[in-house]
Amino acid sequence: MIANYHSHTSRCHHATGTQREYVEKAIEAGYKIWGFSDHTPYPFDNGYVSGIRMLPEELEGYVRETLDLRDEYKDDIEIHLGLEVEYFPKHFEALLRLTENYPIEYFLLAQHSTNNDYDGVYVGLPTDDERILAQYCSQVITAMDTGKFLYLAHPDLPNFTGDDRIYDQYMRELIRRAKARHMPVEINFLGMWDGRNYPDARFWKIAGEEQPDVILGADSHRVDRIWLPECEERAKKIVAEKHLNLLTTLPL
Repeated sequence: MIANYHSHTSRCHHATGTQREYVEKAIEAGYKIWGFSDHTPYPFDNGYVSGIRMLPEELEGYVRETLDLRDEYKDDIEIHLGLEVEYFPKHFEALLRLTENYPIEYFLLAQHSTNNDYDGVYVGLPTDDERILAQYCSQVITAMDTGKFLYLAHPDLPNFTGDDRIYDQYMRELIRRAKARHMPVEINFLGMWDGRNYPDARFWKIAGEEQPDVILGADSHRVDRIWLPECEERAKKIVAEKHLNLLTTLPL
């Protein structure tokens, strides 16, 4: 694994470690490309303040520090500036206006909830409610259709406990749309080491049948979780068993 585009900073209020520590650990681990993609600020117009993402006023510091580190370590590693972004339909245009004056290189599409932060449902909670799965997939497909995203992070985050036929119906359509958009889907390491419900065997069974492109993502929230060989081995086993096309780097 020579490139990782999914990494966080302490600005999101649930990750630890300095950006410099991440860069130096990434170099030590042998990465050639490192992308910072911390949780985007969202300019909510109703006064809502999220506790799991940087604030709009923190964006400038995030950009400046990332670019400074890119220049400082240019002979050791290639650093890129991104954001992890949910598609919140009521506020997405405001987010584009907020970020358009910064040299953001990419957005990762990483939908954690339906609707918006303040009026949606976190899809990682166990549920047999078809409406939640349907809304997640609809929102992700709409986001992909904007053409604003590099790849789909932890696409199998929904913890749907209902009928597998319902899961297959919605997720198969999502995977087909991602493939049509030439949008890679991510095998996520955080879900592995943290014992979450993803990677979801049902999702990757469907992926094996539909054959979207795949990318690996460390989703590092801690410096000691930058490179996990056991996770990489498990991910590559999924790739091999499902005969998936694994991309090692992405054009930005």
